[in-house]
Amino acid sequence: MQWVRSPKIGWILVILLAGWLIFEITTNLIAEGLWFTEVGYRAEFALRVTTQLIVGAIVFGISSLYLCGNLWVANQLKHPNPPEDQDAYPKYAKSVPLGWLLLSVGLLSLVLGLIVIQYAEVILQYWHTDFNIARLTPELPPRFRPESALRTFLDLPYSGVKALFIIGFPILLVCIPQRILLAIAILLSTGLGVILSSHWAKILASFNPTPFNQIDPLFDQDISFYIFTLPVLHLLEFWLVILCVFSLFAVTIIYLLSGRSLALGSFPGFSSKQRRHLQVISAAVMFSVAYSYALSRYELLYSSTGVIYGASFTDIYTQKPMIEVLSILAAAYGFFLLGRSIYWAKKRDIWRQMIVVMILYLGIAGVSNYGLPALSQRLLVEPNELGRETPFIQHSIEYTRSAFDLDKIEVSPFNPEGQLTPEDLLNNRLTIDNIRLWDTRPLLQTNRQLQQIRLYYKFLDADIERYTFRKRNYQGAEKQQVILAPRELDYEGVPEEAKTWVNEHLVYTHGYGFTMSPVNTVAPDGLPEYYVKDIGAESPEGQTTPVWISEARIRDSIPIGQPRIYYGELTNTYIMTPSTEPELDYPQGDANQYNFYDGTGGVSIASPWRRWLFAKYLNDWEMLLTQSFTPETKVLFRRNIVDRVKAIAPFLRFDRDPYLVVANTNLSGIPSTNQENYLYWIIDAYTTSDRYPYSDPGELPFNYIRNSVKVVVDAYNGKVYFFISDDADPMIQTFAKIFPNLFRSLEEMPQSLRVHIRYPVDLFTIQSNQLLTYHMRDPQVFYNREDQWRVPLEIYGGQPQTVEPYYLIIKLPAENREEFILLHPFTPASRNNLIAWLAGRSDGENYGKLLLYQFSKQQLIYGPEQIDALINQDPEISRQISLWNRQGSKAIQGNLLVIPIEKSLLYVEPLYLEAEQNSLPTLVRVIVAYENQIIMADSLDKALNAIFNSSNSAPSNVPTPVIRNLNEIGPP
Repeated sequence: MQWVRSPKIGWILVILLAGWLIFEITTNLIAEGLWFTEVGYRAEFALRVTTQLIVGAIVFGISSLYLCGNLWVANQLKHPNPPEDQDAYPKYAKSVPLGWLLLSVGLLSLVLGLIVIQYAEVILQYWHTDFNIARLTPELPPRFRPESALRTFLDLPYSGVKALFIIGFPILLVCIPQRILLAIAILLSTGLGVILSSHWAKILASFNPTPFNQIDPLFDQDISFYIFTLPVLHLLEFWLVILCVFSLFAVTIIYLLSGRSLALGSFPGFSSKQRRHLQVISAAVMFSVAYSYALSRYELLYSSTGVIYGASFTDIYTQKPMIEVLSILAAAYGFFLLGRSIYWAKKRDIWRQMIVVMILYLGIAGVSNYGLPALSQRLLVEPNELGRETPFIQHSIEYTRSAFDLDKIEVSPFNPEGQLTPEDLLNNRLTIDNIRLWDTRPLLQTNRQLQQIRLYYKFLDADIERYTFRKRNYQGAEKQQVILAPRELDYEGVPEEAKTWVNEHLVYTHGYGFTMSPVNTVAPDGLPEYYVKDIGAESPEGQTTPVWISEARIRDSIPIGQPRIYYGELTNTYIMTPSTEPELDYPQGDANQYNFYDGTGGVSIASPWRRWLFAKYLNDWEMLLTQSFTPETKVLFRRNIVDRVKAIAPFLRFDRDPYLVVANTNLSGIPSTNQENYLYWIIDAYTTSDRYPYSDPGELPFNYIRNSVKVVVDAYNGKVYFFISDDADPMIQTFAKIFPNLFRSLEEMPQSLRVHIRYPVDLFTIQSNQLLTYHMRDPQVFYNREDQWRVPLEIYGGQPQTVEPYYLIIKLPAENREEFILLHPFTPASRNNLIAWLAGRSDGENYGKLLLYQFSKQQLIYGPEQIDALINQDPEISRQISLWNRQGSKAIQGNLLVIPIEKSLLYVEPLYLEAEQNSLPTLVRVIVAYENQIIMADSLDKALNAIFNSSNSAPSNVPTPVIRNLNEIGPP
């Protein structure tokens, strides 16, 4: 078995491993480069890869040089193995007996093992064997702290692998210390290179900062320092601390184990050269500690221990001075150790005194971090907390409002007068005609029952949008709110017996079409009315059209030329097209219609080397065996639109709800022999940071956000376009400087697409939640939480849930025309009446503006919970709902909408009826509440006619509206 122990075998294994790694990285880089060339962002990819390679090489080179260099020096200076004649072994002034030696080696091995585990976990979070580039830029790695090693130690009983490592690690160190430590040094250097290179976007941003022109109140630094520079300084700290600490522990262990000290029962002591070496390394550790403490001062701006988020009285007047003192003491001690190693190496050995000083320093640090702040808080702050904390509360309010763009909200009073007339309804007819009676949930249930056509089609989501349609009399056009749901192909829905390689990658390639329904109308059978539905319908002229369209005016208003969806939210498979296999277009009767892809998406695999490359990249060797490819065949991968945009711009954060838009435009500008594509996905993208001083993140992972980018993805060709929607954002200005060809101005977006951008729900929800507390500007009111708000509750499907923001087409107070807005009502924290509502505007030059309308605190305005309670306790309405809730069916109360009209509020709630099995919800009633009346009728118009005493009478076969006076019912 001599060959097993041969060092050549080890080197051969290392070379093979390195060769495999290089091959994997190279094939992935080439494949990714071809993909980025396809989408038109090769230069951006090249800059990214170049930055990662440079950063990774620098970090690996410096790390391995420092770690391996110290190990080499330690190997040269360690005690040699003693000869058989023990008298010839060099004697030193002092030696360490076996007990202390075992204790020292054991503790050092334990701490080093805990450090290795901690950093290995961090490295594994960054290291991915699939080399998937479609990941967001990761968060900063955790800073090294002694308590983190303690937590790792306490978790050992719950992790068998970690416990076995801690047990076996000291044994390996005793047997082969040099090889184990050298291997760890190489792996650690590689891991550090991977971690720091993963933060390439932060590093590039630090070289291209854009000033915020706003100074923090504690250190007088521009906010740009914290957003762009501080994260890189923390990365540098993460890197330096582990290098210095690992080297000190590793070198000390090598010296303690040298000269067969364990076998002989004692350690002869450190030689002068060994002490000098240890002093130099210890000085480096103290310098890294000083640097870490210097950075810790800035962490006070993100403190959550006080009455507010950010630096408080105790942080500034107790912790900050002590942190600065500890930083200076650590640096001074480092200089002392460095000076002693150079100039006073032959002076009296004060090793024990140095250890005592170190213990005292750790004690001072512990008291400074935990004891003094608690004492200061108890004795100085708590007796007069409001007086002490007032300026810091003001900082938190100001900077949180700025970070979440709340300081630009226009605040106006709104005092409902309750004097709506039929003439007011006529003057606001566009608002009335767009009151949403259909929610996306019942519509999706209906679509899944009636419009999925086949098991492999799926409606993942439905989105509310507005389109401009010709009027039925063709006298002009008007805006209308609709629900649009794309019909995507979900390969998971294909029957198991049909799941073959050919079907997955050549035949089942795309979704087809969409449904479009107005939000306010209902078909005669109670189901949603469809403007667009089905597949492969026949037009009134006898021609086959891609989808069924209800009216000529709809067909004239929206383009339906190319309904195929090759890129979407469910397109998670890669495909090769066009090929000799026809692609399933859509089923028609007993037969199927087929198609061949002629779009511009995909990477050509005509040449043999490309087929080999992508067979390896996709781990699909069937590509080399199939005879179905043609010279025009391309591979379309990363077709999921979210993964697609993440791969191009991982430094952005993306909205959870991409939405499909039908628009007559040709963004690519490439002529096509086929009909142009009219389906585009719009995804809202955000710049975020968790480094904005004094800004309270709440439950969020960031404390600064801007909706700076609108991303448009071509659903047929896969092209991706980034449009800057907030050019005042310093973060997007920085990224635009780094990637000058990646972003376009919003003015460059075609008007047919631009009319469909909307205030995103995710951002609006975040701002609404922050506004619940941070609408309070007065520090005393904020401290006492006197005016805390909350999001009201509503009853949906018999269950309480928070009211989510909803889109409306309304005429805002003081405006002269209707517009598309996002609305969210608020109630006081301890009451159910309405206190305010927030509107996010989406149209034209008003896009992105927020308006907050506040009600008088002296006037009672019913909130959603109160209206729901009144509805459910009304005897007639309750009786009718109980009748429907018989076995086999149930009544579902839909979203309760609060709709501002003129200077009044209208409450509208749809009522659905659905079967318990094979649910197909139908709209059976509409409930309207206004002032002191509550009405239930079978349509919105009839309810409004009844409540406003319209002269238009309902047909005799229509159920009489249920009308109740709210004053008669009583308060909820």
